[in-house]
Amino acid sequence: MTKYENQIPTSMNMNLKAMLSMLRDSLKSGQERRPLSHIPIVKSEFSETVNADDHPQVTWFGHSAFLLEMEGTRLFFDPMLGNRPSPVSWVGTKRYNVNLPVQPEDLPPLDAIILSHDHYDHLDYSSIRRLMNKTEQFIVPVGVRRRLIQIGVPSDKITEHSWWDELHLKSLTLACTPARHFSGRGLFDRNSTLWCSWVICGQETKVFFSGDSGYGPHFKEIGAKYGPFDLTMMECGQYDERWANIHMMPEETVQAHLDVKGKLLIPIHWGAFTLAYHAWTDPVERITQAAHNANVDIATPKIGEKVQIHTGIYPTEPWWKSGF
Repeated sequence: MTKYENQIPTSMNMNLKAMLSMLRDSLKSGQERRPLSHIPIVKSEFSETVNADDHPQVTWFGHSAFLLEMEGTRLFFDPMLGNRPSPVSWVGTKRYNVNLPVQPEDLPPLDAIILSHDHYDHLDYSSIRRLMNKTEQFIVPVGVRRRLIQIGVPSDKITEHSWWDELHLKSLTLACTPARHFSGRGLFDRNSTLWCSWVICGQETKVFFSGDSGYGPHFKEIGAKYGPFDLTMMECGQYDERWANIHMMPEETVQAHLDVKGKLLIPIHWGAFTLAYHAWTDPVERITQAAHNANVDIATPKIGEKVQIHTGIYPTEPWWKSGF
């Protein structure tokens, strides 16, 4: 079986001390690891088609799922729209909200569904089944094709890519770029598929999606090759010092944004599920402070709230403090 590796050494071995400390943290009370009530969601409406001269915009669906509309193209990234990031529907952390900005069946046609890796909180089979007939193209890192074929996606709809591969989709150039993470959906298939970030380059707009990643030199490499970016969608949540090699701390996320030469930053990988031991608002609190300290423009949309790129007017309301 092929095994994929990170660009730099990335240990994920947990010693006994780390395991015991995680057990201790899982039993702690008093830390608001989940919101006390349903968080606000903006109901979204989308036109049937995207015109080349429409203003480019992004709609966040919670966690790392987002819809990007730019230059006549509509792309859905890591569309995890299910209730639990788990191999079975009755075990694991539940989504903070059962409602979505729009139901998958009500979405307009998609030019492509693009995945960063095969973990349950990014590749959700139930979501893919619901979206399968909305698109003619799935764009995935190497090895993930077989995952999709197993659930009925026709093989001719899927293209898979290695790091630094480029492909063209209408007026856009997409590049599969490195990330510092791992893959696998079971006990015996770790690193059997590739993980990645994505670059989306149009005629007027450039967007970077970090996927899941620890901090590393790949961000500067991506910035040097493809930057600057008008927008970065950067992971910022489910972190812990014990697994900092594979998930950035919020302050590192801001540095990674600077490394890729980003302009506007939208923090993702938070706001939907509890997969770590920090309070559910810690990611956005820490990254907004770090962005302010670094003079970085940051948008903090509600789930379902559209953010238009290039306008200079972005949602910055601390909605997570509103008490709902």
